[in-house]
Amino acid sequence: MNRPRLRPILLATLIISLLGGFGYVVARTGPLAAVRVTVASPERRNLEPALFGIGTVEARRTYIIGPTAAGRVKTVQVDVGDPVTVGQPIADMDPVDLDDRIAAAQAALQRAAHTLAAAEALIQEAASRQNLSEANARRFTELRRKGYVTQEIADARQHDANAARTLLTAAQANRDAARQDRDRLLAEQAAVEKLRANLRLLSPVTGIVASRDAEPGSTLVAGQSVVQLIDPASIWLWVRIDQARSAGLQIGLPAEIVLRSRPGERWPGQVARVEWLGDSVTEEKIAQVAFDALPEGVALGELAEVTLRLPPVNNALTLPNAAVRYLAGQPGVWRMTDHGAAQFQPLRFGIRTLDGYAQLLDSLPPDARIIVYSERDMRAGEAVEIRAALNGVAR
Repeated sequence: MNRPRLRPILLATLIISLLGGFGYVVARTGPLAAVRVTVASPERRNLEPALFGIGTVEARRTYIIGPTAAGRVKTVQVDVGDPVTVGQPIADMDPVDLDDRIAAAQAALQRAAHTLAAAEALIQEAASRQNLSEANARRFTELRRKGYVTQEIADARQHDANAARTLLTAAQANRDAARQDRDRLLAEQAAVEKLRANLRLLSPVTGIVASRDAEPGSTLVAGQSVVQLIDPASIWLWVRIDQARSAGLQIGLPAEIVLRSRPGERWPGQVARVEWLGDSVTEEKIAQVAFDALPEGVALGELAEVTLRLPPVNNALTLPNAAVRYLAGQPGVWRMTDHGAAQFQPLRFGIRTLDGYAQLLDSLPPDARIIVYSERDMRAGEAVEIRAALNGVAR
């Protein structure tokens, strides 16, 4: 064959091969290529649903023990981990001048007691003078009536009787004032003694010292913590659960707890409380899970994995959990049509199990082909190609 005629033929063949290869690549991997997917059909199965969350060990009842007024720590009698009982001394604050004020109040009370005793004696003296003056007044009045004494003498005796009554009234008033003064001093002494008693910090509960926040010599303001106590019987887990998977969460659900420090051990418990306020930022609901029996050596702040067991659901229509998608906030699935295209179908779902299944509340034909995994995000009307596995791995 002539070489000049062969060259155009080879060139045409090369161009056709390149165009064919380009068309094959576009058809297989370009934007017009069918999306490779794996599919599944609805099936009925018995579900054992559960909820999973990460919890933090916390104490429901924590007590911060500190002074009610500013002062300096004198002594601290307990340390972290020590058990305490109700009324046990925890720490003492420096009383500064309170002891001197108590001594001064006691001395003032003794003086008030002597003043009151003197007032009582004066009353007795005034009462005796009154009785004598009134008797003399009556006798001289009778003598004046018989003419034995002058009117001036009788009037003088009556004046003495009136003066004696006045002195008795004054003595009684002095006694009442002494009593009031004594009561005032008693109240002041009680107030100072209460201030002194408040400087002795006592345990309000039976518990354990969780932290020691101040040492002797430290200066604290009112309400600042010296030690913190916890009630070990109130230790529970603060558990966060995804709101989208929290259906069925309620008080009393049995729980299985795995502490991070003991991954090989499982501790039983149950939901003690479900918080009304959730976390809108992380989209989580919050529940408190209590231990059936408190593990020895558990530490506050320790993390734990918590599994909550829900009542089983028998003969439920299910789909793989991975097939559930959201389009414009609406839950549903991508379904493969008879023409091999993808179509989004809104559906309602119930509980979801930890082994990867979601309860379907709406009905679907048993032969419906539901897209489970796809190479990329789906769009309505896209052509799809069913594969048993993606990237060589069954999914």
